[in-house]
Amino acid sequence: MIMIPLLPSGLPRTRLSVMSFSIALAFSTAAVAQQAPSSPIPSSATEVDTVAGKGVKKNSEQSMQKVEVQGARAYDERRQDTATKIVVTQEDIVRYGDTTIGDVLKRLPGVTIGGVQGRGGEIRMRGLGSGYTQILLNGEPSPPGFSLDSIAPELIERIEIIRAATAELSTQAIAGAINIVLKKTVQTAQREIKVGGQEDGGKFGENLNFQVSDKAGSMSYSISGNANHGQYERPSSFEEYGTDANGTPNLLRHTEQLGWGTFNGIGFSPRINWSFENGDTLTTQSFVNANRFDGYSSENAQTYLGVLPTYISDLQKIRSDFEMVRSNLNWIHKLADSAKLDVKFGVNYNKRSSDVDLLGYWFNQAQILKRTNNSSGSDKGFTTSGKYSAPFVENHAFVFGWDAGYSQRNTTQIQQDIVSNIVDAQGKSQTNLSPINLNEVFSADVSRLALFAQDEWSVNKQLSVYAGLRWEALDTRSSGNSYADVHNKSSVWSPILQTLWKLPDSKNDQVRFGLTRTYKAPDTGQLIPRRFISNNNGPTSPDSMGNPNLKPELAWGLDAAFEHYLPGGGMLSASIYMRKIDDIIRTNISQQLIGAETLWVAMPVNDGQATTKGIELEAKFPLRSLMATAPAIDFRANVSFNWSDLKTVPGPNNRLDSQTPISANLGLDYKLDTIPLTIGGNFSFQDGGLVRTSVTQTKYSIPKRVLDLYGLWKFDPKTNFRLSLSNALHQENISASSYFDPVYGGITQTNITPTTVAVRALFEHKF
Repeated sequence: MIMIPLLPSGLPRTRLSVMSFSIALAFSTAAVAQQAPSSPIPSSATEVDTVAGKGVKKNSEQSMQKVEVQGARAYDERRQDTATKIVVTQEDIVRYGDTTIGDVLKRLPGVTIGGVQGRGGEIRMRGLGSGYTQILLNGEPSPPGFSLDSIAPELIERIEIIRAATAELSTQAIAGAINIVLKKTVQTAQREIKVGGQEDGGKFGENLNFQVSDKAGSMSYSISGNANHGQYERPSSFEEYGTDANGTPNLLRHTEQLGWGTFNGIGFSPRINWSFENGDTLTTQSFVNANRFDGYSSENAQTYLGVLPTYISDLQKIRSDFEMVRSNLNWIHKLADSAKLDVKFGVNYNKRSSDVDLLGYWFNQAQILKRTNNSSGSDKGFTTSGKYSAPFVENHAFVFGWDAGYSQRNTTQIQQDIVSNIVDAQGKSQTNLSPINLNEVFSADVSRLALFAQDEWSVNKQLSVYAGLRWEALDTRSSGNSYADVHNKSSVWSPILQTLWKLPDSKNDQVRFGLTRTYKAPDTGQLIPRRFISNNNGPTSPDSMGNPNLKPELAWGLDAAFEHYLPGGGMLSASIYMRKIDDIIRTNISQQLIGAETLWVAMPVNDGQATTKGIELEAKFPLRSLMATAPAIDFRANVSFNWSDLKTVPGPNNRLDSQTPISANLGLDYKLDTIPLTIGGNFSFQDGGLVRTSVTQTKYSIPKRVLDLYGLWKFDPKTNFRLSLSNALHQENISASSYFDPVYGGITQTNITPTTVAVRALFEHKF
């Protein structure tokens, strides 16, 4: 049930109040089903000569047919691999001069970014985040505390968007996986420096990147580094409107928020590759990063109706530091009869600390609370993986392997409160604050082990089949001085089947089909029953606590796709997917008696079954492949439609939490013929709307529109200048959450966050 804020007479009608009313009214509007347009497949296409590069590699010792090859052709993974994936090349990655991987991913097919537009956020595939999308680095799950934004885009060889799971990679990928593949070998000596600056909302930042690469005999190396500094100032506001069980208004409150601060970061990444005479290679790659954040946030509440908040206003100061070291060693050993052993070892360590000071005020800036919270923690662990591949049988590619890891997390938190209650003339306390003093210590150990086997069978020139089986187990143990010991153990068998059929009457058309078993394990934070305290406890801002009894979500999935390839590298594709998920994990909000207080607490629970399905359409091609006299314009577009249905939540709009129903991208790149200038842009759209997440809870977000523009001037082959505008539309972000039950009544909180345009300039030079 959505609460519609009918303002009592005589109360101030703020701009946000009117906006809240409009949103709440929109909530009650009946949803209209949308149908996806059919894919525009041409009736005929010019055939192009192709070489089955994968087949040539597998059967290199077989008799070779004589073929004419005009120019070098790179192996096209997306087109020729049986397992479905989208491959983003290095050229596409650096096109916009992005400084972080998050900025790169937001323009890729089927990928969306949660949170406020222009500020990054959770990476999602098929509209789903919250652990449904797996993020991999060189095929391995990223370790705790590791941020992809610590990797410079220049270090990336390619990005793989994996829609259907494979046995070789973790099957914790119900929505899919994104694999960041880093460069390993160095082809030519290179010295490159990039110096840039940006302006965002009147605040300025600078960044510096460098890379030095070279070869020395059988060894090649690359050393890269980065440093950045930035400032920010971000205002926002929210309004709360509540009613009792009979629908009578009992709360109207408006709160202004402001956050500001600075951030600094430095990174260093060396990579060394050795090639031996017997064909073996040994590669080591490391990352060293350090970041510091200094920020402030303030809130000022005006209550027009109802009970007063815990604090009329507050000021919070935050300082946090983060340091990380990660190192990997990869050995590839070639055996007889084209067999190969690929082994990886990795270690990682990160350390973090934060100091938070909170000052709470009553009327007339009377201080009623001084809270200091100091926390520190570390994560350390190792990973090992390997695979043995051999052509035991002609036209088969067998692979057997393992993937294991261990991580240990240690955290301490000390909180001290000094309370000064306000007393009226009769000696009665107006604030009724009690100090919350904490001295918490906890640790968590997570062990992971997976074994897998797979085979890719080239049945004939038209048909190939991929079959795999993976067993993966997780063991989580945690202990702390504020909760009982936790031990959660789970394992999943994942059979996988994928096929690629190249239509016999056309060299440019092919069909894919996949059947997968995937899962989503609860993360460590969801399992630990440690309570995180909200400053203003309520149904829309509850305390949170983990649940040690959670089970993993299990899903069966179907994927199918049709692909049509155009001359000149263009392609059109249409794909569909469906997932049936058991033991869905959703957040349940309820009132619990904790000590002497009854508080609102959010806790994850397994709750029933859900299905999600969707359609994805994609097109990309150079305009000159259709019209020889056309300008040098590269066109790309994609659109995704996603639906889901949570069985234990009554409809309508009972979608999986925060799933994006529609997302789309439209991009153009125009390389001028007369001057060395390339200009381009990308418009992205993410639909919003109402989502009912439980019997008592609903969420709302408006559709988000983001426009990014860039210009690239090439002074010479070694010197470039890029100018880009990010979030050029600077649309306000509006979201809302609502709670209602027949006993308590209801409350709706509406949030408005202005956004800004970021202007970036980047000078690039290769020596």
